[in-house]
Amino acid sequence: MAFEIVKENITIPSGDGSMAAHLVRPQAPGNYPGVVVAFEIFGLTAHIRDVAERIARLGHTVIVPDFYHRAGTGIDFTDDPDGRRKGLELSGRLTREEALEDIRAAVDQLRGAELGAPSVGMVGFSFGGHLAYLAATQFDLAATAVFYAGWLASSDIGLGRPEPTLELTEGIAEHGGRLAFFVGDEDHAVPAADRAAIGARLAEAGVRHEITVYPGIPHGFFCDVRDTYRKEAADDAWIRVQELFAAELPRPA
Repeated sequence: MAFEIVKENITIPSGDGSMAAHLVRPQAPGNYPGVVVAFEIFGLTAHIRDVAERIARLGHTVIVPDFYHRAGTGIDFTDDPDGRRKGLELSGRLTREEALEDIRAAVDQLRGAELGAPSVGMVGFSFGGHLAYLAATQFDLAATAVFYAGWLASSDIGLGRPEPTLELTEGIAEHGGRLAFFVGDEDHAVPAADRAAIGARLAEAGVRHEITVYPGIPHGFFCDVRDTYRKEAADDAWIRVQELFAAELPRPA
């Protein structure tokens, strides 16, 4: 069944300040499992809002943190050279400490008395996939869906310092969460060497995980408003995300 949903923009405490966020939830009262959605370098775009709505219609309460709130509210870059440059600049300077403050704020909001989520998961895309992977190493996330996460094996961006995020993988196993990783084999941001390193580290750490590699598929294949969209791969990944959430984030009876 598809749930009727309601959506609103909210402000929640984060660290010593506050953070804007987008909240989408089923209209019918209840304590639904929560999901944090992490955006690409382009910010809180219409595409990311649409993803949040799709997840909410499955019967989840969804929060999309505005990770760029320290630079401004409602930042939404277009996918063009200028937008990519600005997005890379902002995403590159977000520190690990700041990101974890924001994710913790979203998780606490979902688990708080008002929303009462019995369990929480996370989905992230590209830069947001890195955020989701990082979050799974630090928080009690039951399920994490990581789409084509870049920079996991390097310290090239703030999230990857002081050590590459991949080196924190044991934390996912310690929290007992399950992780699904989706990537194309022609992804410039997640080359074959990185895919192999990610798979090896997840296996060595004993993380419950699945890695799905789509042949002939580029970076950004899930975004249906860009020319990198690949419907067959996106549809398959969406089915797998639903199966992951149904198994690990079940709705209370």
